[in-house]
Amino acid sequence: MNRNACLCLLLLFLTPVVVAHHSFAMFDSDRFVETEATVVEFQWTNPHVWIEIMVTDDTETANQWSIEGGGKNTLFRSGWRPNTFEPGDVISIRYHPMHDGSHAGGFIGARFPDGSTIGRWDE
Repeated sequence: MNRNACLCLLLLFLTPVVVAHHSFAMFDSDRFVETEATVVEFQWTNPHVWIEIMVTDDTETANQWSIEGGGKNTLFRSGWRPNTFEPGDVISIRYHPMHDGSHAGGFIGARFPDGSTIGRWDE
């Protein structure tokens, strides 16, 4: 086998390692938080969407949280659209919190004021 063929095979086998998906280990999947929130921004981006929300804590202090969702392609096939969440929307949202306690989480589901839901709400 010539040198170029060997190089091509090596690159072919290393490609999955290079494009490997990141882990969700930073989220505490054994717990979930459910809270009322106001949408600040919905980022319809790759590789994952982000929902920026304002949450008021027990001391009446508003804090911005970043909630990570899935990939646009998968979410689109599940009914999501770039305008699923609009700034100013008041929603109930469920997410897995971060292990380190920072203001971020992994999206589980959301309920809108009209009672409609998206994601895994009834689980």
